[in-house]
Amino acid sequence: MRPLIACKAVALPGCVARANAPHSSSNGNSMPNIVVTPLAIPDVRLIDCPRILDERGFFSETYNTETFRSAGILQTFLQDNQSVSDAVGTVRGLHFQMPPFAQDKLVRVTKGRILDIAVDIRKSSPTFGHHVAVEISAEKWNQVLVPAGFAHGFVTLEPDTQVLYKVSSFYSRAHDYGIHWSDPDLSIRWPVSEDAAIVSQRDRSFPRLADAPNLFP
Repeated sequence: MRPLIACKAVALPGCVARANAPHSSSNGNSMPNIVVTPLAIPDVRLIDCPRILDERGFFSETYNTETFRSAGILQTFLQDNQSVSDAVGTVRGLHFQMPPFAQDKLVRVTKGRILDIAVDIRKSSPTFGHHVAVEISAEKWNQVLVPAGFAHGFVTLEPDTQVLYKVSSFYSRAHDYGIHWSDPDLSIRWPVSEDAAIVSQRDRSFPRLADAPNLFP
């Protein structure tokens, strides 16, 4: 297997997409732009959703099909999932579904903070086996688009972290797979040791990338 290089979660220069500004909400009021930034693997994108602040707190339109499409995010999402992780160092992943139930994911944090990981498992891709790691949080109010063809996971950085994500295909147990979160070939710099991480038995049983029987072409 060829050496794998971890991709840093940095924006590429000149690759920031904005929705047509300003857009209108359903009540006709003007809303600020979302900002979409490709990361080091450009298919994975960081999304900043604006917040409107007042004395009560804030309001934010976290998803709008028309707004997202105008910013180049064309996926249609069919299902919402939410997880709650009590402890810091909880690892979930690295998960994916195979076609015809492959899933694009739009991930955000409603409470707490995570390091989000996307690993390219498309065998024909020039970045096969590489990954992007980016911090998302309720405080930053950012989101990550993880397209189909990537194994996805995250680790919690704060207690009682809540993660909400949209997926573009329904869950299918028969098509649900994963790769081992701490596979050394992936060179992921997790902020928790393998011994200290809180990981489900199922996630611990996933094969390394080199041994995974199901990957994208």
